[in-house]
Amino acid sequence: MAVSKSTNTYNRQNWEDSDFPILCQTCLGDNPYIRMTKEKYGKECKICVRPFTVFRWCPGARMRFKKTEICQTCSKLKNVCQTCLLDLEYGLPIQVRDAALKIQDDLPRNEVNKEYYIQNLDSQMSKFDPSQPSNSALKSKGASDLLMRLARTAPYYKRNRPHVCSFWVKGECRRGEECPYRHEKPTDPDDPLADQNIKDRYYGVNDPVAEKLMRRAAAMPALPPPEDRTVTTLYIGNLPENITEEELRGHFYQYGEIRSLTLVPRAQCAFVQYTTRSAAEHAAEKTFNRLVIAGRRLAIKWGKSQGRQGPSEAIEAGVPLEPVPGLPAALPPPPAFLHPFPPQMPPPPNRPNDFFNLHHYGGPRAWAWPPPGPPPSHPAPPAPLHYPSQDPSRLGHAHSATPQT
Repeated sequence: MAVSKSTNTYNRQNWEDSDFPILCQTCLGDNPYIRMTKEKYGKECKICVRPFTVFRWCPGARMRFKKTEICQTCSKLKNVCQTCLLDLEYGLPIQVRDAALKIQDDLPRNEVNKEYYIQNLDSQMSKFDPSQPSNSALKSKGASDLLMRLARTAPYYKRNRPHVCSFWVKGECRRGEECPYRHEKPTDPDDPLADQNIKDRYYGVNDPVAEKLMRRAAAMPALPPPEDRTVTTLYIGNLPENITEEELRGHFYQYGEIRSLTLVPRAQCAFVQYTTRSAAEHAAEKTFNRLVIAGRRLAIKWGKSQGRQGPSEAIEAGVPLEPVPGLPAALPPPPAFLHPFPPQMPPPPNRPNDFFNLHHYGGPRAWAWPPPGPPPSHPAPPAPLHYPSQDPSRLGHAHSATPQT
């Protein structure tokens, strides 16, 4: 229940007044011309129970109105959004972030101790940069592998959808398309995601969404290196459209010396070849499911071995291949009458191998060309002229002895 200024003015100097909320990109929406309503000391913070300034706005068309739930002091203490209570940097629940960074929560639970702790925290935050988190553990901790794999790379506006219309579920909604709520079947009421407590989410305990993300992280695939030690090429997929070779080289050169980088803009992929295998393994370990460029998470895979044999090469080399299930068996051998001799028996020594049975028609020599004769001793005389055009003395020959008639 909100504390009215006229009924209770105890410790009013510690009430919070702000000009703009601390929100994530998802809760703020994609509308650059958003309009907000501001109510000074409108409600109590759901964590520290202090009156604070409440902001209310609509993130976009066909979305529900949202408002701030906790004060800015509690938001800066955990570096979370005032509305959804998700981490501002990674977009993850507090329980997942604290587990990944190994942060111990020392926020008091008692109301009196909590009020004293918040007052001291306010006086300390006034001396530091308000855009940075007040928790010193969050400043000192670096990025974790788990956070990089689970972090969202783009706003999730589906979370701003309206709630389910209770009248439509009962079959009594008559507003049709003008109804501001969703006409969809609700989820399972026994689903643990439907039962969330805002205090448990803030303190990072018993959060069903965080437990679901932790199970997903445990089931994420890995990228084992290939057995062929000569493979030093990485396949980079899901590249942005306007990325350049220099920008891509700047991201991967930090892991080792690059021998070649081939960019394929049409397929939105690239191939990065390192000079050493250790550099390629280091790059694959640091970038798999972690590298994000221009809001896209890049797909990292190992390149194929250049010495790997294909199916045709394996057959020529005599390597036995495994039978493919579902295909018919091999064809039977041809009948024996088509062979002049059985395959297991060689031809007799006094007769050559005659596959086409030419001995029935006079033998192979009857079908052979006659042998060439000896070359003539003197050249043959020229052939007689049958046409006037063959006479060299005609048609204006320069050495003609008699004039043409």
